[in-house]
Amino acid sequence: SGTDKDSFKIVDGQLKLKSSVSADYETKSSYAVTVTATDSGSLTYSDDFTVTVNDVNEVPTAITLSNSTVNENSAGAIVGTLSTTDVDSGDSHTYALSGTDKDSFEIVDGQLKLKSSVSADYETKSSYAVTVTATDSGGLFYSENLTVTVNDVNEAPTAITLSSSSID
Repeated sequence: SGTDKDSFKIVDGQLKLKSSVSADYETKSSYAVTVTATDSGSLTYSDDFTVTVNDVNEVPTAITLSNSTVNENSAGAIVGTLSTTDVDSGDSHTYALSGTDKDSFEIVDGQLKLKSSVSADYETKSSYAVTVTATDSGGLFYSENLTVTVNDVNEAPTAITLSSSSID
C-alpha cells in the first residue's frame, strides 16, 4: 500500500518495480510504499519505506547550433553557439569535429567558427557538412550532422575591361 503502491509488486519476498515502470531520477527521485507482513495467525505488521532512485549519467540527446549560416569572404567568422540537450541538469559538455568539411572549422569556447585561414566563398562552395560530437562529463557522447550554409553577398567588381583601348 502507500502513495506509490501501483509502481511495485512483491515477488518471492522481494519488492520489485513492475515491468511497466522504469525509474527515472529526473522525473521522480523517490517512491513511498507501505509493506504489510501477515503471519500464519493473521497478525499483521506494517512499515513505511522510501525507495530512493539513484541518479545515473544519461546520454546527451541532441545538439543545436544557434545559427547555421555564415557570410562569404569572412575568414574566421563565428557561425553560431553550440548547445547540448541532456537530461542530467548541470552536466558539462566538450565538443569535437569530424565529417567532410571538418578541416575548415574549429570549436572555440562552445562556438563553431571558420578557421582564421578559411574564408567561405559562395561561388566555390555554398554549404559545408560537419559532424559535431558532444561528450558529457561522464564520457557519454552524442553526434549530430550539421550543415553550414554560405550566404552569397554582393561583392565589389574586381576588374574593368575595354573592348578597345584606341580610337580613330
